[in-house]
Amino acid sequence: MPKTTAKKTTTKKKKKPESPKKVAKKKIIKKKVVLKEVTEKKIVKEKPEPTLKPPKYFEATGRRKTATSRVRLFTQGEKGLIVNNKDYQGYFFTFELQQIAVAALNKMKSLDRFRVLVKVRGGGLHSQAEATRYGIAQALVKFNPDYRKRLKKAGFLTRDPRKKERKKFGLKGARRAPQWSKR
Repeated sequence: MPKTTAKKTTTKKKKKPESPKKVAKKKIIKKKVVLKEVTEKKIVKEKPEPTLKPPKYFEATGRRKTATSRVRLFTQGEKGLIVNNKDYQGYFFTFELQQIAVAALNKMKSLDRFRVLVKVRGGGLHSQAEATRYGIAQALVKFNPDYRKRLKKAGFLTRDPRKKERKKFGLKGARRAPQWSKR
């Protein structure tokens, strides 16, 4: 008996033609893409300007409480200490803060030897001055490792780890308990 195979017929669903509004939108989008590509090619054709080599510097980071200072020590250029684009005497306005900030340079007798750029953020002015001192001391050690012994003895290479302690739940502050009443 011969086998008969039945052909299965599949009906294909006819797609409805897209509305003319949608087709028009697609064409507009394609035109925009083409325009963007042309403008990008124009930018690529421009010749890059020759770049100068940046001056060599020694970089270090100093921290104290929540203050962070980024210090760059340049051996060339105009000498001085600039903190956040201001002279250090204009930024640290009290004499005590000025002395703290430049203490590491004064210890090595090199205040007039370097151009020091400092960017400092966070904390108060006193913390910022101490963070700047620590950062300058680290940069001086990178410049000349022989400075390490004198700066370490003066205490400028020691990171002060003290920070504000966090408040605990159930207490008024970090350790202060709520007032206790006998009755």
